[in-house]
Amino acid sequence: MAAARSLTEQFLMAHWLERALLLVSDFLAINAATVVLLWMKFAGGALTTVEKSWRLSHHDPASEPTFSYALKFYTDEALPLIFLCWLVLFIFLGMYRIERTQSRLDEAIAVFKVVTLGTLLFLIATMDSGFSFTRVLMGTYWLSLLGLVGGGRVALRSVQRRLMAAGVGRTRAVIVGSDARGERLLEDLRLSPEQGYEVAGFVRARTGEKREEVAGLPLLGDIDQLAGIIAERNVETVLIALKSNTHAEIVEIVEAARGQAVSFSITPDLYDIVAGHVRTQQIYGVPLMELNPQIMPPWEQAAKRLTDVAVSLTILVGLSPLWALIAVAIKVESKGPILFRQERVGRDGVTFTMSKFRSMREGAEDRTGPTWVESDDPRVTRVGRLLRGLHLDEVPQCLNFLKGDMSLVGPRPERPYFVQQFAHQIPFYMRRFNVKPGLLGWAQSKHEFDLSSKDLVRIARERLEYDLYYIENSSLALDLKIMLRTIWFVLAGKSTR
Repeated sequence: MAAARSLTEQFLMAHWLERALLLVSDFLAINAATVVLLWMKFAGGALTTVEKSWRLSHHDPASEPTFSYALKFYTDEALPLIFLCWLVLFIFLGMYRIERTQSRLDEAIAVFKVVTLGTLLFLIATMDSGFSFTRVLMGTYWLSLLGLVGGGRVALRSVQRRLMAAGVGRTRAVIVGSDARGERLLEDLRLSPEQGYEVAGFVRARTGEKREEVAGLPLLGDIDQLAGIIAERNVETVLIALKSNTHAEIVEIVEAARGQAVSFSITPDLYDIVAGHVRTQQIYGVPLMELNPQIMPPWEQAAKRLTDVAVSLTILVGLSPLWALIAVAIKVESKGPILFRQERVGRDGVTFTMSKFRSMREGAEDRTGPTWVESDDPRVTRVGRLLRGLHLDEVPQCLNFLKGDMSLVGPRPERPYFVQQFAHQIPFYMRRFNVKPGLLGWAQSKHEFDLSSKDLVRIARERLEYDLYYIENSSLALDLKIMLRTIWFVLAGKSTR
């Protein structure tokens, strides 16, 4: 898990750098286009507010305002606000979502769509503002945005493509399938080095030939050894090129990776067996389809994140006197910290520290070691029992919402101790970490689990069925449904743990 965590951190750093470069490019482009619009208004003598301000601040009423004065007049308020509006639109429409397989043409088409929509919204928003725009002005603004934003992004993609062709920033990959199909895939990738994949070697499928090397690359091992190969070679993507197209083989390969932070892509003719769970992509002419469990569109992801932040701030700030009283009650009844912090496993297997109001005696696990939550736990204090009954002990997890470790809705985060056990005993258990964990889960809103049972694997397997359903059907509508069902569960006095 440590290797997977290190690899995931490398992913995040690379993605944040790419997003930062895109953001800088968009910032310069949008502001430059807005300055062009402002200059045209100035040249046409339509900036009456600027003229009034100029005459009030200068003694000579016959003098005319300069463009530098007009630019300074709008720089402090209007330009930052306009850029912020564009930024929000770009975020909601997924313009900062990293797509390694997106071509420069795809990038230009995406810019065309977003800029056209944004320009129309801009025109509608300024209709009754007293700041009128002619069709020529709006057409010029639209063309400026298309040229500057699109040009900047295409230039970045071109540089990125050249760097990848030179071997910089490539994705480490292995090909599962050492037969003719795997060799053909490798040849296609070699003919297009700018696609950004560096193939480390091959993994033999069950029916594959036993060979020392394939097309000049080593045969690294069998499917049973896939998890070790991924960790040892720092593999980021598994490319599946099988001679036979059976569902069982795909399942076996995904399961053999043991939930490590890798993506999976398959050859096109396997689409029928995983319909609804793949996204077709042309990787610079090489046809592959990416297994894609995250089906929530970008604007819904952005709205979900905004909801997390808004809800957490509202709860933490709006009910702060209540949290102060709870803190005092915890401190008065038993010694120890007010907040209980514990390591949990989050998205892509990355661990984080989760916070709760302490509901048990200090050092409750010193003798027992890690234990799962129980329905009638003798270690719980009187204040803790009240907090658990009202679900108020979970409130400090709002801090995790703000940090981005958790979301309001998602599979419940689990402790590394139990994750290591369940990952080896329950097929597809690590798939639940394909999304960000949450406070409210589909499993807890649909079913009350027997917390007195000692068969933890059975309970974890039952929860996993609900978690996988949520991952494969995630949407804002489903999140809202989970919230409403959880409220009903709490009012009915049922457990949501």
